[in-house]
Amino acid sequence: MFTTNPITITKELIQIESTDPGTYESAISTYIINYLCQLPASIVTITDEEVMPGRRNIMAVIPCQSQSPDLVFVCHMDTVPVGNDWTGSPFDAVESDGRIYGRGACDMKSGLACALTAFADTALSVSRGNSISSTLRFIATVDEEDKMRGIEKALASGWIPADALILDTEPTHHKIMMGHKGRLWFQLTMQGKAAHASNPEEGADAIAGMAAAITYIREHMTAFPKDSYYGTSTVCFGQISGGTVPYAVSDSCTVTIDMRLVPPASHRDAEALLDHAISYANQCVPGMQGHYQITGNRPPIPYEEDSLLFKRLRAAYQAVHHQLPKVSVFTGYTDSAVAAAVLHTCNCISFGPGNLEHAHKPDESVSIRDILDCRKVLDHFIHN
Repeated sequence: MFTTNPITITKELIQIESTDPGTYESAISTYIINYLCQLPASIVTITDEEVMPGRRNIMAVIPCQSQSPDLVFVCHMDTVPVGNDWTGSPFDAVESDGRIYGRGACDMKSGLACALTAFADTALSVSRGNSISSTLRFIATVDEEDKMRGIEKALASGWIPADALILDTEPTHHKIMMGHKGRLWFQLTMQGKAAHASNPEEGADAIAGMAAAITYIREHMTAFPKDSYYGTSTVCFGQISGGTVPYAVSDSCTVTIDMRLVPPASHRDAEALLDHAISYANQCVPGMQGHYQITGNRPPIPYEEDSLLFKRLRAAYQAVHHQLPKVSVFTGYTDSAVAAAVLHTCNCISFGPGNLEHAHKPDESVSIRDILDCRKVLDHFIHN
């Protein structure tokens, strides 16, 4: 039976695995298209477009003749892999103590459900003769948890007008989140010299050299700029590999590096830091050589409280909750941030149910109250 209840839809979306890497988005995109096809065809236009084999973006549009900027909901369909240490099934969407549990519950199937059902209710309202003041677009993307090729394809295909008000429903825990730190990815490799472990002085241990480089980077990141709004620049070493056997000096070691940079720090500052880290590693382990490549570079996104989107969303929140929302930076990097960089717009914001601190973890969950509250704000945002 067709429903616009965001709780029901959240549970149904969780029960469809869309892990990335893993099963990806084929099944959940089919579900969303089938859901949208139940809306009046005279009101809603549905488009889907292949981004990669078996992985399709979806857009649904309720047109309006108004000259006001389009309202755009952007939601990703993929989740991170399940991982270990779950105490229950990650795909049963169990409800307990006012929360729904499952992979993607927080990031971001509850937000997807809020946007999808708000869009559906709007379509039904328009079919009954009610009007809206702006064209409403719902976009579901692939690949957000990896290289963000879904939103890049949607932008390249012209799905989002440059003057649109773009809202992603990522988990923000009752806050309006504007602005993003820059996101910079490196792959750093240390080259040493192999030798027998009983004669390590004959070689140059690449793993030891990498340890020195990592230590240097961690210590010297603290000198990067701090900001009262953005906070501090951070670094994470997500993956590392090196060596061949336990009884040989390693001749190569590679690590991936994720830096979140607070403006005005840039990729040039980060590259200078890596150059110094390589030099330091060679001092610690003579004979060490290093090189790196940038594997991802997303610019910082400024926040702008004078933006039309912020004013409208803040007013909607205040109307529902009878108080002003808290405003904060989004610590991750979202589809709307990619749109902001490409379209050169400040009308890109994150606002959705759940707390980002619960994302990507075992026993991921979202508060039912958060879902209902978010849906109320979206309804008011659309119709006022």
